[in-house]
Formats: sequence, structure tokens, C-alpha cells
Amino acid sequence: MCQRFLSGPAVIAYADTLIRANFDLDANADSVIWVKQVEQPEAFGVVNLNEANEIIELVEKPKEFVSDLAVIGIYYFKDVAVLKNELQSVLDNNIIHGGEYQINDGIKQMMAKGMKFVPGEVDEWMDCGNKDVTVETNSRMLGFLQNDGIHLVDPSVKLENSTIIPPCYIGENVILINATVGPNVSLGDACHVQNSTIQNSLIQTHSHIKNAKLDNAMIGNHASFDGNFTSISIGDYSVLE
Repeated sequence: MCQRFLSGPAVIAYADTLIRANFDLDANADSVIWVKQVEQPEAFGVVNLNEANEIIELVEKPKEFVSDLAVIGIYYFKDVAVLKNELQSVLDNNIIHGGEYQINDGIKQMMAKGMKFVPGEVDEWMDCGNKDVTVETNSRMLGFLQNDGIHLVDPSVKLENSTIIPPCYIGENVILINATVGPNVSLGDACHVQNSTIQNSLIQTHSHIKNAKLDNAMIGNHASFDGNFTSISIGDYSVLE
């Protein structure tokens, strides 16, 4: 879909990951692969380094210990056209792992041709791959933003007999009536919350919540929720009554 844009320097990032890092780039490297030290490397793709701190190998979910530096899904390429050409070779030769074409197969071909890959380090690596980890990531991000001194509650928020327990993100034109919100809650624009207690939850825009006690919940856009469920995940335009 994007192959006509793939030339020159580029960063490729997986869509279900959030990171905090200093993006210093090695001008002498053909690519940077950001990694994070993990306790269970057998559950991840990992990199193997040589004595010069260069990446010489990518190993997917190694059964025997290779490294504890997990690939987190953020890559820099000095000229991404090189990767594009290698990925075309992957397609042409129908190289498939796990039922799908893998970017790592293109990267391995670049390594085999002598291109220099170096690791980048991240301070935080947060997943958004499912409801539970997304809610956890939301809580961690709210803490980071609060510590950075960023104002998270929009001045248009209307409170009626309600309490906000920080850290919380509260968007524009949110109405809270007889509600306790927080800690670790994100409420998108134009949400209405009434007669409810919400904590550790992520709610998108224009949703209406009433008579609820929510913890570890994720609710989509334009949803209507009325009930006593405590651990839920409902999508856009859903209604529970």
C-alpha cells in the first residue's frame, strides 16, 4: 500500500506499541532496531550482538537463550528503499512464517549483505495489543504526563457533585454528575457520566455512562452503558442496558 513512499530515511513503528525513548541515531548505521531488556526472552523476537555492539542476528522466540534484548517494533532505516527491495524478494519467493510475511525476513537479508544494524534503547515499552494491557498502558501514560506537568483536564469539563481523582485525562465538553472518576481514567470528548464510579479505565468519545461501577474497563466511541458490570470491553456504537 505504501511502497511508492518507501525511499530515503524512514522510521517504521508497530501500531500497538507505545514507547518513551531518546531517538539518537547512529549516522554510520544502515539501520537502528530499538530493543528492551526483558525477563522472558523466549516469548519475543530478540537480537544477538557482537563485541562492537552491532546486531548480527534476529531470532524469533528462541527456545534456548540467545539474548534478553527483545525487538519492540520500532525501526529506523537510512534508506528504506533497500528494505523495500528485500521485502519484494520475500514476496516473490513466498517466504512465510507463522502464516504471514515478516519484516524480519527482509531485515535478515539486509544483514546477510553486510549492512550495519545497531540497537537503540527505550526507557519504557508499553503494549496496546488487548484490552487489559491497553488499560494498563493508559494508566502508565497518565502518570508520565502528570509527572511532566501536563494539564490533563480540559477547562470545559462540567462537574455536578462529582470528584476527579488524578491522574486522569478528561476531554472537552465532558459532563460529570454524581460521579467519582479516577485514578487512571481517560474520558474522551463529550462523554457524559452520571451516578457512576470509574477507575483504571479508558473511555473514548461521545459515550454515555450511568449507574456504573467500572474498574479495568475499556469502552469505545458513541457507546451507551448502564449497568453494574466491572470488567468490560465494548466497541464503537455498542449499547448495554
